[in-house]
Amino acid sequence: MSTKINALADGEGLPLRFTLAAGQVHDVNAVVELLKDLPSADVVADRGYDADWIIELILATLGVPHIPGRQNRDEPRSVDPEIYRGRNQIERLFCKLKQFRRIATRYEKLARNYLAAVSLAATKLWARFESTT
Repeated sequence: MSTKINALADGEGLPLRFTLAAGQVHDVNAVVELLKDLPSADVVADRGYDADWIIELILATLGVPHIPGRQNRDEPRSVDPEIYRGRNQIERLFCKLKQFRRIATRYEKLARNYLAAVSLAATKLWARFESTT
């Protein structure tokens, strides 16, 4: 049994939204909740989010999707490598979150408590960023 954190980050790698899912659930199930009511923005994501309905959702509501096509896609889609490098920010966010032992080891048994711990850790990341700017 495991828990997966799905996150949305800004261009600085700071957390904006989180959702929790069971470890065996695919990441695309959290897309609608993460992107709901977001202002217009470019969305950078990895190949795991390459689905026609996600691309259409982003084009209709947010802006430009920068999601490379999967290897088995009939019509390959490429992205600007310079923009796609920004996806590294989400990986850095997860590394920063795992610096908090409570997040990395998941001591909490209840999902709501775990989400609260993730929210506290995110608040601390925001406080660090604000104190340096």
